[in-house]
Amino acid sequence: MAIGKRYKSAREGVDPEKAYPLAEAIKMVKARAKAKFDETIEIAINLGVDPRHADQMVRGVVTLPNGTGRTLRVGVFARGAKADEARAAGADVVGAEDLVEKVQGGNIDFDRCIATPDMMPLVGRLGKVLGPRGMMPNPKIGTVTMDVTTAVKGAKGGSVEFRVEKAGIVQAGVGKASFSEEKLVQNVKALADAVAKAKPAGAKGTYIQRVAVSSTMGPGVKVEPGSLHD
Repeated sequence: MAIGKRYKSAREGVDPEKAYPLAEAIKMVKARAKAKFDETIEIAINLGVDPRHADQMVRGVVTLPNGTGRTLRVGVFARGAKADEARAAGADVVGAEDLVEKVQGGNIDFDRCIATPDMMPLVGRLGKVLGPRGMMPNPKIGTVTMDVTTAVKGAKGGSVEFRVEKAGIVQAGVGKASFSEEKLVQNVKALADAVAKAKPAGAKGTYIQRVAVSSTMGPGVKVEPGSLHD
């Protein structure tokens, strides 16, 4: 029951019906992140889209100005000079057929996956494994590329992939509770701008409808959508 009491205490002072300006919402979330670990600060954006329609899919990647506070393990499918380039850039796992076999066997030692274009016929076999995890390389978000150095360094340096879920929601981590309020606000605005720019042609009506921020163990705090772009 200790967790319940802590959550109830954290909810005090948060009006579940009110949407707060972004800076105020971040301040409230940080003040309530009292777990024994550095909680992740997360954002959920409800969009006016139906992702079941291809022309309403929202997907992209953004590099947060202050990083994510999380160290990502990056896997790269490449051969020869490009494999060497990936290792030099800091990739954690690099391979070709051997790496495909490992992944098919359930051994996935990375959080972000990058591939050179020539490797996609091989990597395509991993769709059933990587797809459900949201890790399948895609040229639209820069994870299928010949510029593996930029892709690897971006993943290591704080780039965040976002993709709308079936319910029309984009969720992403935007930093840690140990970040300053200013850095978290900057990260949220960078993500919100990227989501706004990714507005699909098929979206009708209000695009960004509802927004909330929270910490890993804390309550959600609603945010005024307009304050994302002040």
